[in-house]
Amino acid sequence: MEPRSRLAGLSLKGRALRLLSQREHSRLELSRKLAAHAESPQQLETLLDVLEQEKWLSAERFAQSVAHRRGERFGVRRIQQELQSHRLEAGATAEVLDALRQSERDRAFVIWSRRFGILATEPLERARQQRFLLQRGFSGDTISWVLRHARDMAQIEP
Repeated sequence: MEPRSRLAGLSLKGRALRLLSQREHSRLELSRKLAAHAESPQQLETLLDVLEQEKWLSAERFAQSVAHRRGERFGVRRIQQELQSHRLEAGATAEVLDALRQSERDRAFVIWSRRFGILATEPLERARQQRFLLQRGFSGDTISWVLRHARDMAQIEP
């Protein structure tokens, strides 16, 4: 049986719960996915309100999910942009972003170590390492700390 035929008989709420059982979704994301199956925009908004009241849909859980999935590879800025693209309120993301900020240096150092492992001696290579971390959403202060810390670690090792 193909997936489309299994979904044909599902109600709008059934579709929503099926999507939410696979992973957390933002209200905006779920709205986009369900819009084609709703009889009216009002029906969809009512369903989303009910899902939030029944705690099936949660902006805080979605923010935590994004932070967990993306935190190992990206910095706070990049994750914050992704959360903003889902139009989440600042209150729903503040706690998650604060936790990410506290671990930002360690995460950046792990990412840098995995990718490069040795401190660049040439200015062009150093710039490449900085761009690598910058493109992943790490702040300039964090990048400077990582490269300074890497230099200290290189002096300790024989």
